Amino acid sequence: MKQVFRLPDVGEGIAEAEIVEYLVKVGDKVKADQMVVRVETDKAVVELPSPFSGTVAEIPLKPGDTVRVGEPLLVIETEEAGEAVEKAKKPERREEPKKPAEKEEEAKEAPFRPSEAAPEGKVLATPHTRKLARELKVDISTVKGSGPNGRITDDDIRRASEEAARPKEPVAAPVKAPSTAGFDFEKYGPTRRVPLKGVRKRVAEVMTRSASTIPHVTHFDEADVTTLLEVVDRERYLAESRGIKLTVLSFLAKAAAASLKEFPILNSSLDEETGEIVYKEYIHIGIATDTEVGLMVPVIRDVDRKSILQIAEELQGLAEKARERTIDLDDLRGGSFSITNVGAIGGSWATPIIQHPQAAILLAVRAKKKPVVRDDQVVIRTMMPLAISFDHRILDGAEAARFMNHLVELLEDPMRMLVDVA
Repeated sequence: MKQVFRLPDVGEGIAEAEIVEYLVKVGDKVKADQMVVRVETDKAVVELPSPFSGTVAEIPLKPGDTVRVGEPLLVIETEEAGEAVEKAKKPERREEPKKPAEKEEEAKEAPFRPSEAAPEGKVLATPHTRKLARELKVDISTVKGSGPNGRITDDDIRRASEEAARPKEPVAAPVKAPSTAGFDFEKYGPTRRVPLKGVRKRVAEVMTRSASTIPHVTHFDEADVTTLLEVVDRERYLAESRGIKLTVLSFLAKAAAASLKEFPILNSSLDEETGEIVYKEYIHIGIATDTEVGLMVPVIRDVDRKSILQIAEELQGLAEKARERTIDLDDLRGGSFSITNVGAIGGSWATPIIQHPQAAILLAVRAKKKPVVRDDQVVIRTMMPLAISFDHRILDGAEAARFMNHLVELLEDPMRMLVDVA
């Protein structure tokens, strides 16, 4: 029988991908879990394995085509028809009717099977869940399921009932950006059009949502990194002997992690649906990385538990993968705070946009020598401009300023990171 391999839902709001390359051709034999196609999502290039064994019967797309989640990637001729006939001939064993609680538990534990997905417009739920919806006067067709394949569970119904009972606050209508539809750009001279897709499209969507949802406030400061640069220069040879490139960014990430432990509100998120502030007990820092296709933010996990050399090594590896488009999707997920560093490029100041749904993002700009006053004397020091944008819904300027004060103290006294930072 013919089986259709469709683009799976890989999460993180990814709705479509672009075909990069088919690794098989019509007539090829494939095995289950064999990599058959490379696709580019708005985050990375990934290889997808076939869920079936058999012969490639049809390849409906070609490199460069865009495919949405649920649309066909391959058609594979399998040998499962004979097995299905044999199973149909076996007498069916009568089973005792399951209790409602057992049905619900079974629904929660059921594995993902594409063939079980509900047809469009049909609600996937157990009879017990439907009964509960009627009792709580919940329109089950409006409930989004959290179970496998979108199956609606009892908990989904209860949450919908609680939400309906909660008083609604008036929500201001979003302000639409002015449209360029009908604007004749070519009227004034020659133009060139390039599709907005992949990483660039994702960046546009994320930045628009963040800027329009989160009330941004940016706090500026600067740190005297003269001593820090001396430490980096002195320890660079040790790092290079281990194949590691030691940079100021590694120290910045460590100092940020220590400051987040002191001021955990900056490591939180606002759950807009429940109206709760979510404090994260982990510190996973995303490092904004410039690539040819757009901005990517690989995540270094548990930064507070790692040494500066470990951070530098991970940072180096993730940055290389991001630029080569070989990074795993998991390496781009789960960040609780972000750092963007434009020091290698230049500039003096900037206002970074928060990675929704995080609470803050830290920006570092190129350090420069400048005259400053120390002990009533004008001296030349190397100063690094810093800026932190934060979500003013859940924290105020005073807390952001305290965070920055702590961060600056650590950067100006790098040895403290070795003796006073867990």
